[in-house]
Amino acid sequence: MANRHNLLNGPEPAEFRQKLKIIIIVILVAFSILLVRLWYLQVIKGDDLKQRSENNSIRFRKIMPLRGLVMDRNRHVIVDNRPSFDVLYMPSRGKNPDRLVEKIKELYSRRSLEFSYDQPFSRQMKPYLPVRLEKNVSMEKIALIETNSLDLPGIYIDVSPVRLYLDGETIAPIIGYTGEISKEELEKDDEYASGDIIGKHGVEKFLDPYIRGSRGAELVEVNAYGKEIKNLGRIDPISGYNIVLNIEADLQKTAWEAFEGRSGAAVALDPRNGAVLAMVSSPSFDPNLFNSGVSGEQWNKIANNPLTPLTNRAISGQYPPGSTYKMIVAAAALEEGIITPDTKFACDGSYQFGNRIFRCWQKKGHGHVSLHRALVESCDVYFYNVGRMLGVDKIAHYAKLFGLGGTTGIDLPNEKSGLIPTKQWKLTKMKQVWQPGETISISIGQGFDLVTPLQLVSSYSALANGGTLWQPQLVKSVETVEGKVYKEFLPEQKGKLSLKKETIDLLGSALWGVVNEPGGTGKAAQRPNADVCGKTGTSQVVGLPENEKSRRMKKIGVLQRDHALFVCFAPLKNPEIAVAVIVENAGHGGAVAAPIARKILDAYFEGKKKIKQPQEAVSSQPAGSVQQ
Repeated sequence: MANRHNLLNGPEPAEFRQKLKIIIIVILVAFSILLVRLWYLQVIKGDDLKQRSENNSIRFRKIMPLRGLVMDRNRHVIVDNRPSFDVLYMPSRGKNPDRLVEKIKELYSRRSLEFSYDQPFSRQMKPYLPVRLEKNVSMEKIALIETNSLDLPGIYIDVSPVRLYLDGETIAPIIGYTGEISKEELEKDDEYASGDIIGKHGVEKFLDPYIRGSRGAELVEVNAYGKEIKNLGRIDPISGYNIVLNIEADLQKTAWEAFEGRSGAAVALDPRNGAVLAMVSSPSFDPNLFNSGVSGEQWNKIANNPLTPLTNRAISGQYPPGSTYKMIVAAAALEEGIITPDTKFACDGSYQFGNRIFRCWQKKGHGHVSLHRALVESCDVYFYNVGRMLGVDKIAHYAKLFGLGGTTGIDLPNEKSGLIPTKQWKLTKMKQVWQPGETISISIGQGFDLVTPLQLVSSYSALANGGTLWQPQLVKSVETVEGKVYKEFLPEQKGKLSLKKETIDLLGSALWGVVNEPGGTGKAAQRPNADVCGKTGTSQVVGLPENEKSRRMKKIGVLQRDHALFVCFAPLKNPEIAVAVIVENAGHGGAVAAPIARKILDAYFEGKKKIKQPQEAVSSQPAGSVQQ
């Protein structure tokens, strides 16, 4: 009965009080721990947690500046900017980037789209430093990312400017291209930051400090899904300076099209001041390809192309000058008194020196020729005689006076100096004594001689203008966005030809004859309305056997065929334009290079007419009249 009473009436009061006390103690301890934790989080760690919270909701974003425009001499824009939409990943928003990438690939695969990012993610990624997954993506990819943003935490679309090369491969070796700065480049210049876009080649690289502008930045508040809510502050970027070139865009296009896909280079200069009017290097590349980020496979395809499309042949291609060198040998012989204009040599098609026979390009020979006809008909035997009498060091002295054997100083990177050999050069370089027979090859621009197309046209420009060697200038001015001139590149004299006026006049007359007289090798460059003066050249890439039969029978690969050259200026009096053309492995200069030069000259003089006619129309209006 006692047990039944205890069950009905519950525990004794003393026992209940004991259990209640234990419960209260547990609750108090729990509350104490909670209070201590709250105090620790709010007081000790409060500032740190507040900063983390703000970082989770505020994104710092760099704003890339617009690079300066590039324009031709007539202010025709040839390089502009356009928006690029990039896919970025913010590590603080996405916990598993590899899984996110797989999701993007799955989305793309449904539309048969490729995902270009193929690099492993670093384990040391900074939480608030975005990683660019794709650059310059299509609108279709943008739509896929945006519509699936809830399933792609940390992935977002950003907008940045990229270059738009309006003339593409036509002018690419000059203009170059841009790309994201590499680690090596970043270590060399502390003015740049990771992710900056810089010039990698050509004008883009050479004038990058002017073109690039200054970065901006902004703070943006975002929600839990990374979507922007509001802008908290902004520093606007500063656009780069605009560049005005001496290049004439229509002339450049004509020169490019004239090559018809063949390898080589052409340069057109204004002999009055050294301004570069056109500069072509073929084959070329499309600089717009680099806007999307070139893959390793694409880069290897371009960089390892045996035709080297990234090389600017106009300033870096080094070629034997062939018969275009005869003008310089003639100048040296006249100045040194080795010959007179009336000195004649007999040419029967060959020249024997010791036990070796040097042949003329004309098998039957040219007969007895003086200097004028020797240049007009490009007689090799005449210059074999003259070269032997001069000697290699005298020839080299005058070649260097004309600017050969050294860089011109043009405002482009990677210019080569070519080579003008001397006795001392061979002794130092090859540990061998100069042989007299080597001078005979040198006298017609073969052997060790190497020049660039730019050097060649610069040397002929100096003869054309009466003896002033100008530094070639590609850039005319640097301007502000408002069009005010910030820096002007004035003509700069590099040297002076110490030639008598009689020598210059004799050479000019002979070069006129090359194009305009019967038997001249440059007839293909003849124009009815302009006095073109020029010199053809054909330079051997490999030597051929002396026996004529074996010469004909020998099968030569395309890349071992002769180069075709032509250098000219026009008109004879007060020349306005000088042109050098080299077509690789194409044969005779008169047949291949001269017609290209003719097209360039035609385009130049036709272009002058188009500019002149509107001016005359305006000036012909009566005083006080209004043109309708």
